[in-house]
Amino acid sequence: MFEAVRTGATALLGVFAGGLVFTALAPSLRSLPGPAYVRYWQTLNADYGRAMPVLLLTCLALMAATCVMAYSRGGPGFWLSVGAVVLVVAVIVLTVTRLDALNRLADSWNPDLLPVDWARARAEWWNLHLVRTAMAVAGFLLLLLARAR
Repeated sequence: MFEAVRTGATALLGVFAGGLVFTALAPSLRSLPGPAYVRYWQTLNADYGRAMPVLLLTCLALMAATCVMAYSRGGPGFWLSVGAVVLVVAVIVLTVTRLDALNRLADSWNPDLLPVDWARARAEWWNLHLVRTAMAVAGFLLLLLARAR
């Protein structure tokens, strides 16, 4: 049971972190003209808005269960798993408190009549996205290290 739960948590976090990395490493996205970029952003918001809460909350539940089961085993695997949970909680907090507000703002725009400061919102989103990506990847690496223990 422990291995199944831990594998599920690792797989889900890997899928999430991988998606974030792909977005962060796609230079073509940052070079899109404003209207095309905002259309992309709005489309991504619709897809991610449906899928990510379920994926992340399921992942977090599996990670919490992994921590509970790893506690009795002791050792660094437990603490690595706890560190991963802390990072995923930080990802969720950053997403809900900062990135979702920027996503809602972008969703309110008409891509053909962008506000003057739209590029500022894009830059802020990218910076926060890079922080979120780093935390998600670090959490994934901690889970992989916990598996190796």
